[in-house]
Amino acid sequence: MTDARLRLFKARPCTPTGPHDRVVIVGLGISGLWTARWLIRQGTCVTVSDLKKQSDLDPVMLRELRDSGVELETGGHRKETFLGADMIVVSPGVPHGMRVLESARKKGIPVMGEMELASRFIDVPIIAVTGTNGKTTVSALIGELLKNAGKKVFVGGNIGTPLMAYVAENRESDWIVAEVSSFQLDATETFSPFISMILNISPDHLDRYPDMEAYAQSKLRIYENQGPGQYVIFNDDDPRLSRVNPASGAGVLRYGWARREGLHAFLEEGTAKVGLPGRPIHTFSMDRFALPGFHNQENLLAALLVGMILEVEDRVLQETIDRFKGLPHRIEYVGEVDGVRFYNDSKATNVDAARRAIAGFDNLVVLIAGGRHKGADYGPLVREAGRRLKAAVFLGEARGLLSEAFGNTVPCRVAGSMEEAARAAFSMAGPGDVVLLAPACSSFDMFSDYRHRGDQFKAAVKGLMHG
Repeated sequence: MTDARLRLFKARPCTPTGPHDRVVIVGLGISGLWTARWLIRQGTCVTVSDLKKQSDLDPVMLRELRDSGVELETGGHRKETFLGADMIVVSPGVPHGMRVLESARKKGIPVMGEMELASRFIDVPIIAVTGTNGKTTVSALIGELLKNAGKKVFVGGNIGTPLMAYVAENRESDWIVAEVSSFQLDATETFSPFISMILNISPDHLDRYPDMEAYAQSKLRIYENQGPGQYVIFNDDDPRLSRVNPASGAGVLRYGWARREGLHAFLEEGTAKVGLPGRPIHTFSMDRFALPGFHNQENLLAALLVGMILEVEDRVLQETIDRFKGLPHRIEYVGEVDGVRFYNDSKATNVDAARRAIAGFDNLVVLIAGGRHKGADYGPLVREAGRRLKAAVFLGEARGLLSEAFGNTVPCRVAGSMEEAARAAFSMAGPGDVVLLAPACSSFDMFSDYRHRGDQFKAAVKGLMHG
């Protein structure tokens, strides 16, 4: 590549001593950093290649890598770098169809994801959680119930701490709970969890996948290497997942909203009913379950099935149900101003997540949405709006598309900042109403990530509370 932005930092001469002499890591995120740390300790000569300019990358990471003897390539990718590698490790956000990766594959150079590489050096059982929505909450919930059962648990993957961190730090656990994204599954070959689950599949990342079917097939890869003695858990209320019958030989467990033939977990009269094939049904009270919305009750069923498989005591499972309070930026209660309650669901980065968040409230909702468009149809959100929304405020790059999609369904405004959006939404709400940040878009047009966006919303609400 001859782009003038491309910049090379040549490390001191490296004499490889590891199994793969020269490895290229594509993408300097947290997973790329942990992969580099581990490979360096194996005696590998490492090059990190990133499309971003050095000025846009974390200076602390850059300094550490330079000091460790890593060669840095920023502002673009050189074909020569990739063709000179013995192995290439891609970070989750890196598109796998890049020409330099295709050229490397044609030459026979192994290309794999960080999670795939880590899994080859992990000897404890993995519980892998994927789905368009809810996978972070379910991963945290499973981790919590296992900790309450006295187990040593590592919760990571796409949730924040990469699996390579577990490998690099020689951590020891009884179980690993891994949140797994479709991007990570795209780069798997041998990944074979003890328990896998798919919570739901709805349109998302259509700016990266050619169509919905391709996206769905990425999710379904989670169980392709499983076999007898392992388990896969499906949400049977999802139309696509209800039709899936893996041929791998893994045990299949299904859950859903209401009792019916073939379900192993369901909801009934304020309780969760859970039982494995051929075993008694266990009943758990939902009276103290704190997470709002029917989708979170379904998510709980998935976690309870894991508890059943691992023979966690009913007492421990009930205590977990009663005490789990959820995670920040996921329908997080922020505060109340003049009878209007504010909720932060900044993690609702796709249309279905935003729709589910709205459906979880019995009150009228004033929605704040918008950000970077991901290629999805806003129609399902508009249809939900016709039933539950009082008004909406749109911001970010997608504000025009959202305004056009909503039309005259409900009163709509646009805003130039999160503070302006919060004030506009508050002015359109009344006592008893809910103001909900559920963007249905990614955050990268105005914010560094969904956390930054959610924090800005919470700061705006605090300004209303004290203003």
